[in-house]
Amino acid sequence: MPTDFLFDISNIDLDQVTIAPEDVPYYNPQSGAMRHLDHVIWLDRETSSGLGVKHVRDDEFWVAGHIPGRPLLPGVIMIEAAAQLSSVLYKWRSEMPPERFLGFTRCDECVFRGQVVPGDTLYLLVQEKKFSERRFSCDAQGVVNDKIVFEVKITGMRI
Repeated sequence: MPTDFLFDISNIDLDQVTIAPEDVPYYNPQSGAMRHLDHVIWLDRETSSGLGVKHVRDDEFWVAGHIPGRPLLPGVIMIEAAAQLSSVLYKWRSEMPPERFLGFTRCDECVFRGQVVPGDTLYLLVQEKKFSERRFSCDAQGVVNDKIVFEVKITGMRI
């Protein structure tokens, strides 16, 4: 039985940009080949939720070696993209200064439900489940072509 989306994205304008690509580094220090969050479409304080984007490109470092001739986005990169959006949501919601660092401490209950390939737009949905001054946990999903391709629980903390 398919899982439901964490929240309804049908009323969110997927072309809007809440945090532009050039502003993502303010919240998220990853750069170069390790940046897997292109921009943030929507954030909501009331539901503590966010929607972000990773454009899966054919020039990314993993394409040549991850199943040559049939590249599939590695699951670990999908999880990293979700962790990056989770961190952005936490910093945005807590108004944490950009110089403070968040560490990714665990992922649980990860399930992959579909393939992600170069040319896909991976929409990332996160929703905080626990939030404190030092720690947070989020449920996260990846969506391609209106289908959930992965789900995971992300936990992080201030370091």
